[in-house]
Amino acid sequence: MALVKNQTLISHFILLGLFNHTPLHLLLFSTIMVMFLVALSGNGLMILLINTDSRLHSPMYFFLGWLSLMDLMLISTIVPCMAIDYLLGHGSISFTGCGLQILFFVTLLGDECFLLAFMAYDCYVAISNPLRYSMVMSHHVCWLMVALCWLSGLVDGLIQAIYTLSFPYCGSQEIDHFFCDIPAVLKLACADTSLYQTMIYVCCVIMLLLPFSVISISYLLILITVLRMRSAEGQKKAFATCSSHMAVVSLFYGAAMIAYMWPQTYHSSKQDKVVSAFYTMITPMLNPLIYSLRNKEVAGALKKLLGRGPCGGGQG
Repeated sequence: MALVKNQTLISHFILLGLFNHTPLHLLLFSTIMVMFLVALSGNGLMILLINTDSRLHSPMYFFLGWLSLMDLMLISTIVPCMAIDYLLGHGSISFTGCGLQILFFVTLLGDECFLLAFMAYDCYVAISNPLRYSMVMSHHVCWLMVALCWLSGLVDGLIQAIYTLSFPYCGSQEIDHFFCDIPAVLKLACADTSLYQTMIYVCCVIMLLLPFSVISISYLLILITVLRMRSAEGQKKAFATCSSHMAVVSLFYGAAMIAYMWPQTYHSSKQDKVVSAFYTMITPMLNPLIYSLRNKEVAGALKKLLGRGPCGGGQG
């Protein structure tokens, strides 16, 4: 094995994980596994409903289907590995495995950032310009938006994974996290990473603030349009159309901004783990529940799938 300044380069890492083996942590681990199963079934069911029910073949549900797929992939990138490590009592992960986890995690996180922005724009067009909605949000445009989400996320993921693993790692192998989160990995590098960490911070700010700006502007314009409506029923329907998306955005961006825009000097290892658990496990579980509980069309499609009745009408 190669040597750097008389230190042996490491070939794998040890993830310290989220839990230990106390009764309380065993209960928390069991809760996480239930959440994982709920996220898998909820997002999988959402994808099934959107693809099989013709009344859900609109741009809003097209994007929602992709959001569910991204959530499925995100939680599957993190939780199975964490569960295996906990049950086996060790968290060994190879250098390559860590790089792949960084790649998938950063890619999917970037994908969701941009997809939520496009979903906000879709909501704005639907409310502010309904007569031109089908032309502006055509099937071709929707596919271009999704392709742009994946391309931007993949480029960001590749750059960050390659650069993170380009540093020499020696000495301690222990990553104080439950997955290969970049800031936690870089703490083990036996080289100066300050410039790269600054670049990561700037990149994360751009990846979060750019789509969040689109979301904020979209909802400001939506609010102005809704307040100009004379019909109370029209206002109620407009708010119902976007309320689910607003809840999802608040959950996702709230946790992501705390994790990546809050200065690292104010972070603790425990805090990082809790915040990371929120947007890698809790948000993917809550997203399909939020949309299904607040959406009559999704609830109607589910009833139709179960054979309990015809597919329901509008949103509410």
